[in-house]
Amino acid sequence: MEFGIFVQAHLPRRRLEADPDAEHHAIMNEVELVKAADRAGWKYVWVTEHHFLDEYSHMSANEVYLAHLSAVTERIHVGSGIFNLNPQVNHPVRVAERVAMLDHLSDGRFEFGTGRGAGSREVTGFGIESTAVTKEVFDEVIPEFLRMWNETEYHHQGKAFTVPTRNVLPKPWRRPHPPMWMAAGNPPTYEKAARLGVGVLGFNTSAISAMAPMVQAYKNAIGEAEPVGAYVNDNVMITNGVVCLEDGRKARQVVQDMGLGYLQSLVFRYHDTFPKPEEVPDWPALLPEPTPEDVDLRINEGYMLCGDPDEVLEQVRRYESVGADQLVFGLPIDMPMDAALETIRLFGEHIIPKLDGDPVHRSTRFRDAAAAATSAGRA
Repeated sequence: MEFGIFVQAHLPRRRLEADPDAEHHAIMNEVELVKAADRAGWKYVWVTEHHFLDEYSHMSANEVYLAHLSAVTERIHVGSGIFNLNPQVNHPVRVAERVAMLDHLSDGRFEFGTGRGAGSREVTGFGIESTAVTKEVFDEVIPEFLRMWNETEYHHQGKAFTVPTRNVLPKPWRRPHPPMWMAAGNPPTYEKAARLGVGVLGFNTSAISAMAPMVQAYKNAIGEAEPVGAYVNDNVMITNGVVCLEDGRKARQVVQDMGLGYLQSLVFRYHDTFPKPEEVPDWPALLPEPTPEDVDLRINEGYMLCGDPDEVLEQVRRYESVGADQLVFGLPIDMPMDAALETIRLFGEHIIPKLDGDPVHRSTRFRDAAAAATSAGRA
């Protein structure tokens, strides 16, 4: 299993009330977290793209952020989690150009994650009728990138977008192209990703243990993939939360104090395509913050990892049976910066070496194999 973090410039109201420069600090502090993860041996960072989602995420121009991260890190792969593929948000040609440029700037460390947007507030802000129309648009757009990267006289006449004959530049640097991924939230979408031959970005709200059917739906179908890219990226990433400190009791206290109830309330406020459990109230009513008993329940049921390094290692081992290839943690939520940095360092020192002995990224192995097969075919 490989490991990563994701960042989204989360900015709850209480930070803004305490610090007039909180937005700037959130953006820049997360750069420091990524640099720390790079030093500590984490393999991936995923950077969200969200628009108009007050407090939940102020990360709108993630292509700019990813370029900066690629310049201040050395080994960690930097991924778009996601690039929104609706042409009103990001024209497909501009997406293809950004992906290729990031491939150059990152020295081949960019991972191309795609998706349709977080919910109705986001997509209707760009004049899109509703989230219902974005599925058909995604299906039209996703197979066009391989053509744009390969052809010098690309053209497209479709319902979602039109391009006259043009050469889309630059082309990706490391052949064939960066690994392709798509966001998914239910078993049919996981299966669809497999059939498209792309990796899954499982930004989920479930316990990791409950993700097994989704992972299995992907793995059952990946052998029948008809890839939209030049190769199959057989990869499932799922998300969770983690607080790993030398003092396990302190870690539990951090979880109590880091605004989990508020964050989850924001999730269901904006992600209105997610099924909403009965216990989640309608915004602006809020979910309560966890009690000490709630924290233990979340740990035991797999909704998050928390404790000292030995505890967290055992918790991660419980999730190996789920079958995911990559486990990614949202940081820093609203925990103190020193706790986030300690979590990254301790996880890198005590957990990653015991569970990920391969120095090469899984996605890189698929990409390199495809490049080698292409070269052999030309010989």
